[in-house]
Amino acid sequence: MAGEVFERLVALLSEAKATFRVIEHEAEGRSEAISVIRGNRPDQAAKAMVLDVRGGGGGKRHVLAILPGSRKLDFAAVAALFEARKCGFASPDTAQQLTGCVMGSVPPFALDPGLAIVVDEDLLANETLFFNAGRLDRSMELATADWLAVARPRVARIAAPV
Repeated sequence: MAGEVFERLVALLSEAKATFRVIEHEAEGRSEAISVIRGNRPDQAAKAMVLDVRGGGGGKRHVLAILPGSRKLDFAAVAALFEARKCGFASPDTAQQLTGCVMGSVPPFALDPGLAIVVDEDLLANETLFFNAGRLDRSMELATADWLAVARPRVARIAAPV
């Protein structure tokens, strides 16, 4: 399954003529540790989290939130953005079902139409982004402009204040 997501990403980015490189490394899914292994600043890491938002008339929905690896999520900001009453992490099973990935390897792309995607605006200050590419032992470095063009996320302030 993980190999399938990785192959889909490579095909998607190649088709879009995006500027990216694949980085092979030891298996790791924690933002701080993987940034050290890859040699990038933690704020360049695109940390992806699958969330459930509920209430507010929209029913239960799933959101892929993308943050700088050095930041924490502001759940209330995500709930407000989606006009929901509550926001929390999706269960590991739900997250894996929606992304095809184990926790820690989710890329910053909503490959399932049931996932809305939102990015914290601070991540976009980077020229390039680094992220796990559907596998714990593969990462990618991708030009931020290319990521925006392919992923087409909603941009908002969703990281907790520092």
